[in-house]
Amino acid sequence: MDNFTYYNPTKLIFGKGQLEQLKKEVPQYGKKVLLVYGGGSIKRNGLYDAVLKELNETDAEVFELSGVEPNPRLSTVHKGVQICKEEGIDFLLAVGGGSVIDCTKAIAAGAKYEGDVWDIVTKKAAAKEALPFGTVLTLAATGSEMNAGSVITNWDTNEKYGWGSPVTFPKFSILDPVNTFTVPKDQTIYGIVDMMSHVFEHYFHLAENTELQDRMCESLLLTVMETAPKLLEDLENYDYRATILYCGTMALNGMLSMGYRGDWATHNIEHAVSAVHDIPHGGGLAILFPNWMKHNLHVKPERFKILAVRVFGVDPEGKSDEEAGFEGIERLREFWNSIGAPSRLADYDIDESTIDEMADKAMVNGEFGNFAKLNKEDVLEIYRRSL
Repeated sequence: MDNFTYYNPTKLIFGKGQLEQLKKEVPQYGKKVLLVYGGGSIKRNGLYDAVLKELNETDAEVFELSGVEPNPRLSTVHKGVQICKEEGIDFLLAVGGGSVIDCTKAIAAGAKYEGDVWDIVTKKAAAKEALPFGTVLTLAATGSEMNAGSVITNWDTNEKYGWGSPVTFPKFSILDPVNTFTVPKDQTIYGIVDMMSHVFEHYFHLAENTELQDRMCESLLLTVMETAPKLLEDLENYDYRATILYCGTMALNGMLSMGYRGDWATHNIEHAVSAVHDIPHGGGLAILFPNWMKHNLHVKPERFKILAVRVFGVDPEGKSDEEAGFEGIERLREFWNSIGAPSRLADYDIDESTIDEMADKAMVNGEFGNFAKLNKEDVLEIYRRSL
């Protein structure tokens, strides 16, 4: 494995009834709080009122930014930055899923930056400081509650980029599985695909001697695959929700990827799709990832074989590494199909007419991918496989 330094300062507060910890955590950072949330589901399920009750008991002055989009937009980030600067906000509280948290990270960094926060997202500038923020998570998916990463979409230019900074870790994240009970079935499926995809992005790397990391990745995948079908039949089961919620966090808080760099090309390819078509991120990943795998099976077929045998139960007897690996990829597709995930871009009415535009957006920074470098023709081929 490669040399590494692991750092994660986020306090994880997990379990039923943990919302009351807001009274202890928020006052450490100030009195003026910007509450950031999405389209209103937290009002329908009562979480909004519960959060305000806890904040009011701290005598906080609460400002609000609602309407954060599923693919959070730069225009919404700008609104939040303006509120922070005009009102002298001390602390931000993101209540929602990964999109709300990603938006909050950008607001926190933008509030401490003199220029346009888009400079930070596009890496023309680095975030040197950020307002402190915490999260109350409502969706198991992105892992944004315990990492420093964020993805922001500029809808005016149809660009969508991931970015991150050591200053954009949440100070704390409250994870109560009960707050995920009302997540609809389709969003639950997208979240399951997203967290599995994060593990696959880690798993495909070129470092040697990563047996422990490999086993941790495989264990998480097996746990998700065992739990997901049961959860989708019983969406308000606390134990199933808790397991999936914890898996989503562990899939992208840095614990699985110590000592190597994962690939991360498929996320880049998907960001280009949803930048143009605004589709659910998890849906795009379900379509693209098996096709990225098939395209790159030749790079290190023994890696695909190990995954196929250990996670997907493929019998390798009498099969080459590529044959066993291919069978594993087919079983991944079968599993995602079985839980209701999409399998073709056509499921979102996307045809060949926009794949060149999407490929250009994916290639904006040149060739990419740490397991296998992709050029434009590679990206186009993966899109074609996905139609």
